[in-house]
Amino acid sequence: MRKRLIVLVVFVLSGSMLFAQQTQSLAALIQRAVAVSPQIKMLEMREKAARENIKVGTQWSDPVVNLGLINVPTNTFSLNQEAMTAKMVSVAQKIPYPGSLKAKMAVKSVDTSIIRQQIGDLKNQIASQVSEWYFGLQETRREIQLSNQSLELLEQIAQVTKKKYEVGSASLQNIIQVEVQKTHLSDKIEALTGKEQDLQAQMNALLLWKEGTTIVTPRVDTILPALFSSDSLVQLAEQNRPALQQIRLYENKAILQQKEARFALLPKFSLKFQYSQRSFNSVTGMNYPDFLGVVAGVTIPIDYGGGKKAKIQRFRYEQSAYEQQYSSSLQILNQHFGKITAQLRSLKTRAELLKSTLLPQAVQAYQAAMNDYQVGKIDFVNVINAENNILNVKTELAKVRSDYYRNMARLEFLSGKKLIQKQTDEK
Repeated sequence: MRKRLIVLVVFVLSGSMLFAQQTQSLAALIQRAVAVSPQIKMLEMREKAARENIKVGTQWSDPVVNLGLINVPTNTFSLNQEAMTAKMVSVAQKIPYPGSLKAKMAVKSVDTSIIRQQIGDLKNQIASQVSEWYFGLQETRREIQLSNQSLELLEQIAQVTKKKYEVGSASLQNIIQVEVQKTHLSDKIEALTGKEQDLQAQMNALLLWKEGTTIVTPRVDTILPALFSSDSLVQLAEQNRPALQQIRLYENKAILQQKEARFALLPKFSLKFQYSQRSFNSVTGMNYPDFLGVVAGVTIPIDYGGGKKAKIQRFRYEQSAYEQQYSSSLQILNQHFGKITAQLRSLKTRAELLKSTLLPQAVQAYQAAMNDYQVGKIDFVNVINAENNILNVKTELAKVRSDYYRNMARLEFLSGKKLIQKQTDEK
C-alpha cells in the first residue's frame, strides 16, 4: 500500500511539472530557450577564455639566468692557468617601456566586453525567433478554432437545408453545397493542424523539450495603443541594442590598438647582472679577485620600412570604418523603425475596423440571409457566402493582431528593449 502511495505521489508531481512546463508564458519560453542555448554557452566559454587571455603577454617576461665559463685557454683547457679565466653566472631582465603592458592589457580587455555584447545580441535573436513562432502558433490555433466554429455553423445550416428539402422548399444541390463547404473546411483544418504541429516541433527543438510536448498559448491578444516614433526607437537602440554596442567596442578597441602600436616607436630596455668567479692561479701563485658586471641595454626604434607607423595608420582606418558602420547601422535601423511603426498604425486601424464595423456587419448579414433563406426570399448560395464572410473577417482579425505583435517583437529585437507589455486576452 505504501509503495502504491509513493508511486501515485510521484506520478502526480511529474504530471504537475509537465503541465507547468506546457503552460509557460512567452517570457518564460524565451527564458528557457536562452538558458538551454548551446550557442550562448559556447560564447560564455569564449568570454572566460578571453578573460584569461588578458594576462597572456601583458606581464614582464621571465628573467634569463646564464651559467658558463669565460676566457678558458684552448691549449690546456685549464681553469687556473690564466688570470682571466673565470666561472660566470648572470641574470638578465627585459624591461618594457612604462605603460606599454597596460596599453596591451586594455586592448585585450575589450574582447571580453565584445563577447558579452555578442551574447546579448544572440539572446535578442532567440527572443525574436521564439516570439515569431509563439504568435504564429496563436494565430494558427485561433484560425483552427474559428474554422471549427464555422464547421458547427455549417452543420446547423445543413440541418435547416435538410428540413427544407424534406418539405420540398430546397434542392438536393443545396445539401451538396453544404457538404462540399464542410469538406473544404475540414481540409483547411487539417492543413492548419499540420502547421500548428510544425511550429510546436520547432519550438520544442529550440527549448530542448521532448518531441510532442504541447505548448499551450492563450488566445490572440487585443491590441493596446503603443506609440513609438522612429527617433525615440533609435535612441533606445543606441542605449540598449547589443549589436550597436559591439560596433562601438570595436571602434574603441581600434583606438586602444593605436595607443598600443605607438609604444613600438619607443625604446625598450634590458638589464643584466653578471658575476665572474676566478680560481687560484698556478702560474703566478696568486688568488685574483672576482668580477661583478652590470650591463644596461636599449633598443633603438628605427622602424625600417615604416612598418610600425603603418600599423598605427591601419588601426586609424579601422576606427573610421567602425564609425561609418555605426552610422550606417543607425540609418538602416531608422528605415526599419519607420516602416514597422507605419505598419503598426495600419494594423491597429484595421483591427479596430474589423472588430467594430466589419464583424458586426458580417454577423448581421448572415442572420438576415438565414432568415430570408428560410422564407424563400434568397438563394442558398447567399447563406454560404454570408457564413464564409464571418469566417474570413474573424480570421483576418486574428491575423492582424498576430502581425501586430510580430512587428512589436521585431521592434524589440531592433531596439534591444522590452516593449510588449502583458495584454488582456480577447474574450
